[in-house]
Amino acid sequence: MLGFLTAAAIAACSPPAGTSALLDRPERVIMIGELHGTTEAPQAVSEIACAASEQGPVVVALELEDTLQPTLDAFLAAPDEAGALATLDGSTLLNRAVQDGRTSQALLDLLMRVRELKLSGRDISLHLFQPSSLSRGEGLDQAWYELNMGYLLSQARQGRPDARVIGLAGNIHARKTALEDYPDLGVPAAGHLPARETLSLKIAQQGGFAWNCSQDACGVNPSMASYDAEARGIILGPLDDGGYDGVLALGPWTASPPMKAKTGR
Repeated sequence: MLGFLTAAAIAACSPPAGTSALLDRPERVIMIGELHGTTEAPQAVSEIACAASEQGPVVVALELEDTLQPTLDAFLAAPDEAGALATLDGSTLLNRAVQDGRTSQALLDLLMRVRELKLSGRDISLHLFQPSSLSRGEGLDQAWYELNMGYLLSQARQGRPDARVIGLAGNIHARKTALEDYPDLGVPAAGHLPARETLSLKIAQQGGFAWNCSQDACGVNPSMASYDAEARGIILGPLDDGGYDGVLALGPWTASPPMKAKTGR
């Protein structure tokens, strides 16, 4: 039987400024759009989820292959940290042909934070919504992939109607409206969810670095600064022609390398 951590044994939630006002809103699905491979994005999501779990049940939805769901369920259920990390051995979390930043060390830290909260008695779980197979059919474009992703994402809400869903995905998937310049994309994944229940934030680009894939290679790449460098926290207001409901400003990014198999953190 799993032992429960006392409230004093877990770190206090430290969400970005504006989280309290965000969680006071009626939307039950909060999507956060990132550029992969930063330290800051998964950390912010873990702390928003922590704050949300103080109020009630939470599902943390991640852009990872849905076939990894049993692996991460076992990760959360493991009796100790070493056992939890052992469940990841041999999985695509640790063994990927292309390291695009989604399976970063920061992502592992997010997983560990969710596990810590669950062991403390919080009602919190993980839900994966990246389609693992090309089920859209031969010759069909990206719009069908987004539809499939949106369907998998919707299951996080439909499977736990009593929970708040906190989602992390690439910023295009987290967008709610189509991009005119990319007709093959169609409606992004988040746009397939009921608008009245969905709020989407785009993480502001304020410079720094991220581990992601450029035209040349995957690795540490600089990020452009296109938003007020001094802004911090959740700033609500329509953005990108209604594609997002606000921004999450975390300051200049630091690159987070791919997670590695290890016995300690």
